[in-house]
This record gives sequence, structure tokens and C-alpha cells, in this order.
Amino acid sequence: MNSTIVRLRLALGMVATVFVVGMLGYWSFGLSPLDAAYQTITTVTTVGFRELAVFGTAEKWFTMVLIVLGVSTVLYTFTLAVQVVVEGQLREFVGRRRMDRELSKISGHTVVCGWGRVGRAVAADLERSGHPVVVVDIDIDRVADVLHPVVVGDATLDSTLRAAGLERASSLIAALEGDAENLFVTLSGRSINPNLFSVARARQDESVPKLANAGADRVVNPQELGAARMASFVARPHVAEFIDVVMHERSLEFRMQEFDVPPESVLAGRTLKDANLREASGALVLALRSPDGVFTTNPTGDTHIQPHHIIIAVGTADDLHRLGELTRRRSS
Repeated sequence: MNSTIVRLRLALGMVATVFVVGMLGYWSFGLSPLDAAYQTITTVTTVGFRELAVFGTAEKWFTMVLIVLGVSTVLYTFTLAVQVVVEGQLREFVGRRRMDRELSKISGHTVVCGWGRVGRAVAADLERSGHPVVVVDIDIDRVADVLHPVVVGDATLDSTLRAAGLERASSLIAALEGDAENLFVTLSGRSINPNLFSVARARQDESVPKLANAGADRVVNPQELGAARMASFVARPHVAEFIDVVMHERSLEFRMQEFDVPPESVLAGRTLKDANLREASGALVLALRSPDGVFTTNPTGDTHIQPHHIIIAVGTADDLHRLGELTRRRSS
């Protein structure tokens, strides 16, 4: 495609050169600049109205050469222009078909609506966690360099969300610029996939309850989070920086992770002391969250692990991998 565009630019330069040469030639034969330009265009385009003056031998030879060079150059340029248009449409069609096939295979992904600063940051963090992402944005230029699967369209429309595979998605991020748009996205997402976990961005405080009523599981105000983070760096700088490093960076070997305990897990019904997770995996259990949303922080050894408890633990990547395998291990 790029080589074709380069050739088209050269061909356009050749057409301009032929026009200039023709105009200068007829001008040298005594025509006025306007008549010379008119005679050149009618000659090169083979319209063939009439000569504006009586042509002698030199004028006739010049006109014949101009016709041959001009017509061939114009036809070549026209062919390249058609090729560029067809290749562009074909590439767009093939790319769209390829993207549709890729989207039809993906499931359990997160649909990120809005490729602004918030959407980019969310997608980057999900990518580092190994979570598949599909991006939805209405601006084709803004998502031109996105490496994730992309759907170009209005995220407030059900058809756009369905094209992003929302029926098969596990979560939805509504990170558009306006709260009203995020409200529509949340409502549409909940109607398309009732089991979806959705997080919505809110700019105004009064939008928070509206988004929650629309079906958002979590509503985030980036300004408030940013203010709280800035205050933490002043009041508790080392704690805040440690949490940032553990949660978002890769400079420490320790990570924080959560694990859902399936009903058939070997851990279900056992106490932390009996499970001996620290010895078995190397990870440190920081908290448990029951299915009704209640947290048990710094749990004791007598704390029972119930089905669908969420284990929040910290450890190295290997420690957390072993703990994940342990939670998924079925009881005999």
C-alpha cells in the first residue's frame, strides 16, 4: 500500500510536469497564458475541440508528443488512484472480517468503552494481569494503533456492544467522557449480559447513585481517587508507595491476588489452620471475603473457609500460582 502511494505521488508529479511543459510550449508558440493552459488541457485529455491558432509543423509535432506523453501519464495516474482506493477498501474489509473472526472466538474478556486516558490506563493494567481486553471507541483515528481487538462505533448502542462480544464478556468498563454516556452503556450492558460485572466512571458526585441504580457494580470517580492518593503520599508516603508497587508495578517480587474458592475445592469447609496455606503455598492470607461481601481481615487459624469465599493473599508469583492451584484442587 505504501509503495502504491509513493508511485501515485510520482505520477501526479509527472502529470503536473506535462501540464507545465505543454503550457510553456504553447506559450512559446505565441498563445496567451490562458490560451496555452486551455490548449494543453484539451490536448492532454483528448477532448479535441479545436486549435486556438493555426498550427505549423513545429506546433503539430509538439502536440503529437504532448498527446502521447500526456494521455499515457494521465491514464497511469488514474489507474494508480483507483488501485489506492480499492486496496484501501479491500484492506479495511479484510481487516474487519479478521477482527470479527477474532472477536467471535474471545470470551471472558473485559470490554473497555472509551479510549481516553482512563481507558488506556485500565487496559494497560488488565493486560499486565493477563486479562483479555476488547476496546470500543467511536473515533477510528484514536484507536488506530491499539493492539487489542477494537470495535469502532457508538458504545451507547446495543449493536456496538454486541459486536464487542459483550454476551460472552466477564466485565465492562464504562470510561466515556460524559456521565450520561456511561449511564447508557451501563444500562445496555446490564440488559445484554445480566451476569456482567460492570465498573463505571463518574465525573459528578450526583451521577454516582444514578450509575449504581443503572446496574454498575462499582462506580469510580477518578478525581476523588487521585485526591486520596495524593493525600496518602503526604500522610503515609511509604505505605502508599508500597501499595502502588505491589498492585501496579513489577519492581518487587511480591504481588497481591484474590482467589475464589469453588464449592468442590479441597479448602471448602476447612479452617485456615487445617489448610495450612502458608506452608502449602508460601502465600500470606491477608483477608477473606464472604459471599455476602463481609471482609474478615487478619483471619485467625480458626476461621473457616466457606465455598465462594474470596481469599486475598500476598506473595511471589510462584506462591500465588501454588495457592491458585490449591483452591482449584477438588476434594476426593
